[in-house]
Amino acid sequence: MNRVLLAALLASGSSCLKMSEIVVTDRVTALEEQAGGSFEELELKLTRAGIAPRPLPLTNEELDALGLKAPDTLEDPDSTRMDRLDRLLRQRCVGEGKDGLLVETTRDCRGAVDHDALARMVESTNRARGQLWEWLKKERPKATLDEVRQSWVTTHRQGVVCGGWVQKADGTWEPRSC
Repeated sequence: MNRVLLAALLASGSSCLKMSEIVVTDRVTALEEQAGGSFEELELKLTRAGIAPRPLPLTNEELDALGLKAPDTLEDPDSTRMDRLDRLLRQRCVGEGKDGLLVETTRDCRGAVDHDALARMVESTNRARGQLWEWLKKERPKATLDEVRQSWVTTHRQGVVCGGWVQKADGTWEPRSC
């Protein structure tokens, strides 16, 4: 009888299978995370870039519409005289004349500029260039002042800033190509 009872117990224990509980979570498995890649550093950079303050690039027309004055090219305290001149050449407020002198080209000027300060800058630069040509002529006594000036103009034109306003031989103006 014991054998029958033991067989019944064994049969009842083996026939009752219990399923394990299924737990569903919203976390991805390690395998899914590896397959999808981890972009924690990139996400952090993007988040920081999205909240980092920075200036908006506005044109002079947009600044005028907002009631703000565009920065004056001649009044930048952190730039040298040559930096300001290069900016004015690119803005087309000043041009390199075919005779080697600076020329005010205010009708082609793009942007805000103080015309009195511009006139003073053009005058002093032209005066300095004239003095330079006189000195160069003294160094080359056989050359005429016109030859010295033309030689200087040819050399100087190669160093004019890209996009700078220059006068062609026919008298028209164009930006210098580089």
